This record gives sequence, C-alpha cells and structure tokens, in this order.
Amino acid sequence: MLVNLKNALVNPLIVLGIVLFSISFGLGQHAGYTYYLTSAQLIFIPTLLQLVMPLSKLDKSILALGMLAVTALQLDVAASFEMVCAIIYLIGTLLIAWKGVERFLNRGFTNTPEIMIDVGLIYIAIGGMWFLAFIGEFETGFSPLTNWLTAIHFHYSAFMLCISVGLLGRIRMTKLYKLCALIIATGPMTVAIGITFSYTIEILSVSLYVVAIYALTFYVFRLKLQPAQSFLIRLSFLTLCLTILGSLLYAFGNFTGTTIVTIPDMLAFHGLLNCLVFGSFTVLGWALHGPATDQRPYSFPVSKIRGKLKETGVQHPGLVDDLRDYVDVQNLSPLIKRFYERTENFQLLASINWATWFKPLAFVYQFISRRMGQLNLPYSSSQIEMTGDILLVDEQLDGRDMPRVWQRRIGAETVFVAIYSKHETDGLTFMNIALPLPFSSMHGILELTAKNEHLHLTSRGIGDSGTYLAIGRYVFKLPLHEYFIIEEHNGTLNATHDMTLFGIHFLHIDYVITEKTNNPRKPVLYWLKMVY
Repeated sequence: MLVNLKNALVNPLIVLGIVLFSISFGLGQHAGYTYYLTSAQLIFIPTLLQLVMPLSKLDKSILALGMLAVTALQLDVAASFEMVCAIIYLIGTLLIAWKGVERFLNRGFTNTPEIMIDVGLIYIAIGGMWFLAFIGEFETGFSPLTNWLTAIHFHYSAFMLCISVGLLGRIRMTKLYKLCALIIATGPMTVAIGITFSYTIEILSVSLYVVAIYALTFYVFRLKLQPAQSFLIRLSFLTLCLTILGSLLYAFGNFTGTTIVTIPDMLAFHGLLNCLVFGSFTVLGWALHGPATDQRPYSFPVSKIRGKLKETGVQHPGLVDDLRDYVDVQNLSPLIKRFYERTENFQLLASINWATWFKPLAFVYQFISRRMGQLNLPYSSSQIEMTGDILLVDEQLDGRDMPRVWQRRIGAETVFVAIYSKHETDGLTFMNIALPLPFSSMHGILELTAKNEHLHLTSRGIGDSGTYLAIGRYVFKLPLHEYFIIEEHNGTLNATHDMTLFGIHFLHIDYVITEKTNNPRKPVLYWLKMVY
C-alpha cells in the first residue's frame, strides 16, 4: 500500500502541485479561506484524476499550465492578466470534463460506479466556470463570495465526492449504493437550482443529500478495507456527516427566514473541515489502494452502415440460417424454427400499444420517424399487416458476418430497416441487429433462450446483451431494453414485444404470425444465386 501511495503522490504533476501550493501559501496575500479552493486545484484534483484514468503528456502539460495559472492568481498578478489565468484554468477543467464525456461515450448507461466517476469529471468544468466568474467579477446575481463558494462546492462536493463514491462502488455495489449514488450525482445541481430559484427546493435537495451521505457513511463502515485505508476513508465520510449539517441549517434558515448559520460560519467550520479532513483524507485513502474497474471494452462487431441503406443484394429466405446456432431447438416448437429460417413464408399482423405517459412523445416522434423511414411505428393501436423483404447485405459494407436486412413496411411506408447478423462471445451466440440512423446506428444485442417450447429474446441478458448506440468510434449502452416472447398456439405464432426506458415500460406490441398456405417454390436460378 505504501508503494501505491508513493506512486500516486511522487510524480511530476503532484510534486509540482505541492511546490506551487507551498509558494502560494508562503507568498500569497489573500485571506486564509481562499486556500481551501487552491489546495483542491493544485493537489487534490490532480491526484484523484490520475487514480481513475491515464493522462497523456499533453493532458499533463495542459493541467500543469492551469495549476501555474492558479498560483499566479494567488501572487497578485496584474489585473489585466487575472482573466487570462482564470481562462487557462478553465481550459484545464474543460479537458477533464471532456475526459469524463469520453469515458461515458465508450461505455454508456451501465456500471453505476463508473458513471459516478464520469459525473465527477464533468462537474469540475462547472467549478471552473464559477471560478472564472469570481475572478472576472461577473454579474451572476450573487455576491462575489457566493460565486467563490459555488466554485468550491463543485470542486469538493461534486468532483471529489462523486469520484470517491464511484471508487466505493468499485469495491461493492448494492441497491442502497445505487440509490445514494443517484442522489449524490444529482445533488450539486438540485442544490444549485434551489439556491437560485426556490428555498423549498433547496431545503428538500439538501435534506436528501444529507440522508444519502449518512447512508453512504453507514455503507463505508460495512466495507472491508485495509486498516489504514479504512481509517482515512471512514473519517472523511464522518467529516461530511458533520459539515453537511451546516449546509442543512443554512438551507433551513433560508427557508424559514431566520439566520441560523451565516456564510462566515460556513467558511470557518464547513470549509476548513472539508479541506483539511475530507479533502486530504479522501486523497490519501484512495491513494493507498485505488480499486480497479471491472468495466471491459466492448468487443462485439458493429455495423458500419449509417443513414439510409442504399445497397442490397439478392433475396434471402430467413432472419437466421440455422436457429440451432442460438438455442437448443428440441425445446422449441418447430413452427418457431421455420419462422426464423423461412421468414418470407409468414404473414405478420401487429398491434402497437404505447404507454399512456409516452403517447405525447410518440405523437411528436412519428413526424421524425416518417422522414427517416426507421422505427416508424404507427400511433394507432389498430391491428395492421406488416409486409417486407429480406435481402442480403454486403459483408464489406456492413463489417459483420452474413448480414441480411429485413425491411418491414405498412402499406407503402417503411417502418423498420433492421440488419441481422450474429456474433459469439464466450461460447454464447447473440443475435446482433443493427438499425441504421442518421450518422449512427442502434444495435440490439439479444440473448436467446428456449423455455417450455417458447422462444425468449432479450437485451437484458448476460454478456454482450443490451441496446447500444454507435457514433463514430464510440459505442455506448443505452438505458433501453426489449423483451420478446414467441409461442405457438394451434398452428399460429403469437409474439409479444415489450420495451422499457430507464426501466419504465413504454411500448407493447402484439404479433400474430401465420404461415402462408400458398408458398410457391423458388426457381432454380434463385437458389443458384443463394449458393454462389
């Protein structure tokens, strides 16, 4: 652990920060409380940043310039140069925020601890903006001291706390943790909104924040950590339990119109303890042992097709070549197997039902979907027939194995353009479905299972299963899930398709699928094309 501590603290960027802070503290002429923010800018933030992500030489150079700019501001540079220094520091915080955005774009809405770290990285840019407002004496509607306090709020309560909570989740994650993480992640913004617009919102958001911090402190005491790290991390959270009461009393005073805690009181008590204990102990505790992430890069193949699909090949009979690649067909109705392997021989009737809460969005979205010719589901719940063709797609154009597109229509209007393929990960074969969108593509990676002669397909399964959006070189997981169940009843297939957004159900589709009685045999030339 001491080796970890040495590696975290004895590196050029941190040594520079310690030296610059010593110079600022020794030669600066500002009030003592200003060093609460300076210590975060020069030491705490660079240290935590390097614990959660690698930095290139260019990244470190930009951050070092920002640290030099902060030091210059403490040494009373010319007024004309102050704004330049504040802007240089802001650029450094924007770089950190972009790193957070990139992390998210490479992963998406999955892995709560990593999302907490992303949020912390992004919040620091807001702290940089408020720091610029303080230095530039911008008219924000608040006093200069409040501007400064807001800057420190986004450095400590937003950046440092969110990252610390993220690192906790890397060790252990429970439902309690996820709930508290949500409150902590949104807390800095809801508190800021309350301060700006409504004392009621302020007192409610601070109260929730307090409950979340106390719950996380209880959570920390239940984690198994190394003795030294346990002492530091637990004490840092206990400090928050104490200092957050000052914020609660201040918010309650604003709500009731009485003065309980003043800003100078907050500075003397809240600011000092957060800096000396929460800040320093958080950094030292995680520097002793920074838990590694369990997030792995996505490795499944992604379609290269974007926008409208213009090039297609010859007709193909089914969505899959052999359903046995996915499931044990002994546990399935033979009719389900025939549907997937000879889809063109079946008729589809569909009834679309939007959830009541989603109907206004569905009504507006249909004007966009009609222009795209994609995900263009009708607003009405009346049963309609879906027709279409299955055509081969060039593997080099798509980039995946044996792609074929199912173009579904209602009348003459295209409703779905889905390019089907498959991939295998850890011995499990997934259905890999791409829906081309403007400048991007959405991918449904479905896990298939056979139960009681029913076929289940879900994006909420194991391994790669999920719904993803691919934009450029980024592939990130969406908070969107779908679930299909297909069963046979008296020679007819009945299927249901349900979709959720952030776990909230918004779409249900009922399908009635019947095998056509008139299936003329394909000419020999057709099958020769299929083979060659």
